[in-house]
Amino acid sequence: MNINGETILFLLLSFGAIGGAIFFINLERVMHMAISLAFCFFSIAGIYLLLHAEFLAVIQILIYTGAVSILMIYGIMLTKQKKEEGQEERRFWDQATAFAGVGILLVALLWILNRFPFIGSPEIGNFKLVDIGMTLFKKYVIPFEIASILLLIALIGAIILAKREEKN
Repeated sequence: MNINGETILFLLLSFGAIGGAIFFINLERVMHMAISLAFCFFSIAGIYLLLHAEFLAVIQILIYTGAVSILMIYGIMLTKQKKEEGQEERRFWDQATAFAGVGILLVALLWILNRFPFIGSPEIGNFKLVDIGMTLFKKYVIPFEIASILLLIALIGAIILAKREEKN
Protein backbone atom coordinates (compact mmCIF):
# COMPACT_ATOMS: atom_id res chain seq x y z
CA MET A 1 0.00 0.00 0.00
CA ASN A 2 1.38 3.39 -1.01
CA ILE A 3 1.02 5.77 1.92
CA ASN A 4 1.23 9.37 0.81
CA GLY A 5 -0.21 12.66 1.99
CA GLU A 6 -3.58 12.05 0.34
CA THR A 7 -4.05 8.73 2.15
CA ILE A 8 -3.20 10.19 5.54
CA LEU A 9 -5.35 13.26 4.94
CA PHE A 10 -8.25 11.05 3.83
CA LEU A 11 -7.96 9.00 7.01
CA LEU A 12 -7.86 12.14 9.17
CA LEU A 13 -10.86 13.68 7.40
CA SER A 14 -12.78 10.40 7.58
CA PHE A 15 -12.16 10.09 11.31
CA GLY A 16 -13.12 13.76 11.68
CA ALA A 17 -16.42 13.24 9.87
CA ILE A 18 -17.22 10.07 11.78
CA GLY A 19 -16.14 11.65 15.08
CA GLY A 20 -18.26 14.74 14.44
CA ALA A 21 -21.28 12.55 13.74
CA ILE A 22 -20.69 10.46 16.88
CA PHE A 23 -20.27 13.56 19.03
CA PHE A 24 -23.44 15.03 17.50
CA ILE A 25 -25.40 11.98 18.60
CA ASN A 26 -23.87 11.65 22.07
CA LEU A 27 -23.43 15.22 23.34
CA GLU A 28 -26.01 16.69 25.69
CA ARG A 29 -25.62 20.43 25.09
CA VAL A 30 -27.23 21.68 21.91
CA MET A 31 -24.48 24.21 21.17
CA HIS A 32 -21.82 21.51 21.29
CA MET A 33 -23.96 19.36 19.02
CA ALA A 34 -24.16 22.18 16.45
CA ILE A 35 -20.38 22.67 16.54
CA SER A 36 -19.73 18.94 16.10
CA LEU A 37 -22.15 18.87 13.16
CA ALA A 38 -20.28 21.79 11.56
CA PHE A 39 -17.00 19.90 12.10
CA CYS A 40 -18.53 16.85 10.38
CA PHE A 41 -19.67 18.98 7.42
CA PHE A 42 -16.23 20.59 7.15
CA SER A 43 -14.52 17.18 7.13
CA ILE A 44 -16.81 16.02 4.34
CA ALA A 45 -15.85 19.12 2.35
CA GLY A 46 -12.21 18.13 2.79
CA ILE A 47 -12.98 14.67 1.40
CA TYR A 48 -14.61 16.32 -1.63
CA LEU A 49 -11.38 18.26 -2.17
CA LEU A 50 -9.39 15.03 -2.10
CA LEU A 51 -11.73 13.64 -4.77
CA HIS A 52 -10.96 16.68 -6.95
CA ALA A 53 -14.55 17.94 -6.65
CA GLU A 54 -13.68 21.49 -5.67
CA PHE A 55 -17.10 22.84 -6.56
CA LEU A 56 -18.84 20.37 -4.26
CA ALA A 57 -16.37 21.18 -1.50
CA VAL A 58 -17.06 24.91 -1.79
CA ILE A 59 -20.82 24.32 -1.86
CA GLN A 60 -20.51 22.01 1.16
CA ILE A 61 -18.69 24.71 3.09
CA LEU A 62 -20.99 27.54 2.00
CA ILE A 63 -24.32 25.80 2.40
CA TYR A 64 -23.89 23.17 5.08
CA THR A 65 -20.96 24.30 7.17
CA GLY A 66 -21.81 27.97 6.80
CA ALA A 67 -25.53 28.47 6.39
CA VAL A 68 -27.07 25.46 8.12
CA SER A 69 -24.69 25.47 11.07
CA ILE A 70 -24.95 29.23 11.57
CA LEU A 71 -28.76 29.05 11.44
CA MET A 72 -28.66 26.32 14.08
CA ILE A 73 -26.38 28.39 16.29
CA TYR A 74 -28.64 31.46 15.87
CA GLY A 75 -31.62 29.34 16.86
CA ILE A 76 -29.80 28.11 19.94
CA MET A 77 -28.70 31.60 20.91
CA LEU A 78 -32.23 32.98 20.55
CA THR A 79 -33.72 30.38 22.90
CA LYS A 80 -33.26 30.29 26.65
CA GLN A 81 -30.79 27.77 28.00
CA LYS A 82 -30.54 26.60 31.61
CA LYS A 83 -27.42 27.67 33.47
CA GLU A 84 -25.48 24.96 35.27
CA GLU A 85 -23.80 25.41 38.64
CA GLY A 86 -20.01 25.31 38.70
CA GLN A 87 -19.67 26.51 35.12
CA GLU A 88 -16.85 28.97 35.88
CA GLU A 89 -14.48 26.27 37.17
CA ARG A 90 -15.20 23.97 34.25
CA ARG A 91 -14.86 26.80 31.74
CA PHE A 92 -11.10 27.17 32.33
CA TRP A 93 -10.51 23.43 31.88
CA ASP A 94 -12.74 23.32 28.81
CA GLN A 95 -10.79 26.17 27.23
CA ALA A 96 -7.44 24.64 28.16
CA THR A 97 -8.46 21.28 26.69
CA ALA A 98 -9.75 22.91 23.51
CA PHE A 99 -6.55 24.94 23.12
CA ALA A 100 -4.40 21.83 23.61
CA GLY A 101 -6.50 19.88 21.09
CA VAL A 102 -6.23 22.62 18.48
CA GLY A 103 -2.48 22.85 19.05
CA ILE A 104 -2.02 19.10 18.62
CA LEU A 105 -4.16 19.14 15.44
CA LEU A 106 -2.15 22.07 14.04
CA VAL A 107 1.18 20.35 14.70
CA ALA A 108 -0.09 17.09 13.15
CA LEU A 109 -1.38 18.82 10.03
CA LEU A 110 1.80 20.85 9.56
CA TRP A 111 3.90 17.70 9.97
CA ILE A 112 1.79 15.84 7.39
CA LEU A 113 1.92 18.73 4.92
CA ASN A 114 5.72 18.91 5.15
CA ARG A 115 6.39 15.16 5.22
CA PHE A 116 4.20 13.68 2.49
CA PRO A 117 3.73 14.76 -1.13
CA PHE A 118 0.32 15.66 -2.49
CA ILE A 119 -0.85 14.66 -5.94
CA GLY A 120 -3.53 16.73 -7.62
CA SER A 121 -5.19 17.73 -10.85
CA PRO A 122 -6.68 21.15 -11.58
CA GLU A 123 -9.45 19.75 -13.80
CA ILE A 124 -12.66 18.00 -12.77
CA GLY A 125 -13.49 15.42 -15.39
CA ASN A 126 -13.71 17.05 -18.82
CA PHE A 127 -14.41 20.61 -17.63
CA LYS A 128 -12.87 23.15 -15.30
CA LEU A 129 -14.28 24.74 -12.17
CA VAL A 130 -14.43 28.09 -13.97
CA ASP A 131 -16.99 26.61 -16.40
CA ILE A 132 -19.29 25.66 -13.51
CA GLY A 133 -18.99 29.12 -11.97
CA MET A 134 -19.68 30.87 -15.27
CA THR A 135 -22.77 28.73 -15.85
CA LEU A 136 -24.01 29.29 -12.30
CA PHE A 137 -23.59 33.06 -12.36
CA LYS A 138 -24.70 33.66 -15.96
CA LYS A 139 -27.44 31.18 -16.73
CA TYR A 140 -28.77 30.46 -13.21
CA VAL A 141 -28.14 33.76 -11.43
CA ILE A 142 -31.85 34.52 -10.83
CA PRO A 143 -32.67 31.20 -9.07
CA PHE A 144 -29.43 31.53 -7.09
CA GLU A 145 -30.39 34.99 -5.84
CA ILE A 146 -33.99 33.97 -5.12
CA ALA A 147 -32.74 31.10 -2.96
CA SER A 148 -30.50 33.48 -0.98
CA ILE A 149 -33.41 35.92 -0.45
CA LEU A 150 -35.64 33.05 0.76
CA LEU A 151 -32.98 31.99 3.27
CA LEU A 152 -32.69 35.56 4.53
CA ILE A 153 -36.49 35.84 4.93
CA ALA A 154 -36.56 32.54 6.84
CA LEU A 155 -33.83 33.80 9.20
CA ILE A 156 -35.69 37.07 9.85
CA GLY A 157 -38.94 35.15 10.45
CA ALA A 158 -37.23 32.85 12.95
CA ILE A 159 -35.86 35.86 14.85
CA ILE A 160 -39.30 37.52 14.95
CA LEU A 161 -40.96 34.33 16.20
CA ALA A 162 -38.31 33.81 18.88
CA LYS A 163 -38.68 37.40 20.11
CA ARG A 164 -42.49 37.03 20.30
CA GLU A 165 -42.20 33.92 22.47
CA GLU A 166 -39.72 35.69 24.73
CA LYS A 167 -42.26 38.46 25.52
CA ASN A 168 -44.92 35.94 26.65
